[in-house]
Amino acid sequence: MAKQKIRVRYAPSPTGHLHIGNARTALFNYLFARHNKGTFVLRIEDTDQKRNVEGGSESQMDNLRWLGIDWDEGPDKGGDFGPYRQSERKDIYNKYIKQLIDEGKAYYSYKTEEELEEQREEQRAMGIAPHYTYEYEGLTADEIAQKQEEAKAKGLKPVVRIHIPEMETYSWEDIVKGHLSFESDTIGGDFVIQKRDGMPTYNFAVVIDDHLMEITHVLRGDDHVSNTPKQLAVYEALGWEPPKFGHMTLIINSETGKKLSKRDESVLQFIEQYRDMGYLPDAMFNFITLLGWSPVGENEIFTQRELIKQFDPARLSNSPAAFDQKKLEWINNQYIKKADRDTLLDLALNNLQEAELVEQDPNPEKMEWVRQLVNIYSVQMSYTKQIVDLAKIFFDAPKNLSEEEIDEIRKDEARPVIEEFKKQVDLIPRFTSPQIMNAVQATRQETGIKGRRLFMPIRIATTRSMVGPGIGEAMELLGKQRVMQHLDLTLKQMSENGL
Repeated sequence: MAKQKIRVRYAPSPTGHLHIGNARTALFNYLFARHNKGTFVLRIEDTDQKRNVEGGSESQMDNLRWLGIDWDEGPDKGGDFGPYRQSERKDIYNKYIKQLIDEGKAYYSYKTEEELEEQREEQRAMGIAPHYTYEYEGLTADEIAQKQEEAKAKGLKPVVRIHIPEMETYSWEDIVKGHLSFESDTIGGDFVIQKRDGMPTYNFAVVIDDHLMEITHVLRGDDHVSNTPKQLAVYEALGWEPPKFGHMTLIINSETGKKLSKRDESVLQFIEQYRDMGYLPDAMFNFITLLGWSPVGENEIFTQRELIKQFDPARLSNSPAAFDQKKLEWINNQYIKKADRDTLLDLALNNLQEAELVEQDPNPEKMEWVRQLVNIYSVQMSYTKQIVDLAKIFFDAPKNLSEEEIDEIRKDEARPVIEEFKKQVDLIPRFTSPQIMNAVQATRQETGIKGRRLFMPIRIATTRSMVGPGIGEAMELLGKQRVMQHLDLTLKQMSENGL
């Protein structure tokens, strides 16, 4: 018998932006498919019309493409198993709902939301887990039909529920968690497979879609474990073989140890936010892959090709995956150091323009200036938006010196160094980094002062800071006029303080 070709899917709801957790689900399915030369399907699960956001599915697809994830079949590409939007598959679902009703495996339920809530309250009061109890218990077929006709006459709209057998065990060998099983009396009773508006519920539609699209493996988040027995009940009712399931562990905040929640504002959680901050897609792809999956060896930096080659679901972790912001910054910094300079320029320029530090249509001279600025900070940046803060000295009025900086220029050698350097700067015909460093060396020769006692007063006096990029590069970007202004300001303040 020929080995079955692997088919996996990522099936987001168009309810907003692409979350880190959902991106991981998409990424692991993508890697699994590509590693096994299988098929990766994108399916939009949009049956919950109230939660759908306009443009939500387009946003998801745009951010997946940005991450470097492509798919073989989907709403934008088509394929042999479409439509790939659940809202366009209603007739397909209705066919199987009718089949289950005709076979006596599902039925119309007319209990109102008020009646259901009253039932749940009674169960809570009795210390029983809330669950649906069969509303036609003990009635004959004719009595059930009569009761349903009476409900119709009142204008009530039904849901359709599937019968859950008693004393049934739903079990599977989970790719990540091993053997899992649930008893049928723990899943809440006969559950709804079609809502009052005629749309199928998630746990029904996903079974129909996965079966008809010939999905072989379902890799998804740990929060779906409780859905699996319900889906197995649908597979059983329809007489279908379920796919293999794998439930990836939760992602937790490494700082708090708590589940990564959309309400946790200490961590940015949407891919679009990282795009806006100037993270690189390859770095995000690399980092997210390591959230709950471990490669062979100690290396943590991989190309997409290397990750595809290595990916093995057997190495998915049973322990929660810690979202470590510092590690993400470190990984992105490794990619920034090797990135194409034009790519970095585009990202950083966008960040500077958003901060209104650079005009929207800079002339070629200004563009070259920005390019130099980005180049000197590229080693330091964990993401390009950091340039807005890192490069403040080039945009803001000179800041007041700190106590530590004043202590540095209080030393006896500071004033002669600064005064001599000012003379040397005034002699520079072309204000470039090499010429500036020549002026520094000339100052050394004239004063006999070297090392930190030479460089620190010059740095503080010219950039108004003890830290920053190479002093020659920094002064070149500041320009001769601003450097001279800073030198004059520093000498004036020294005089005012008796230094």
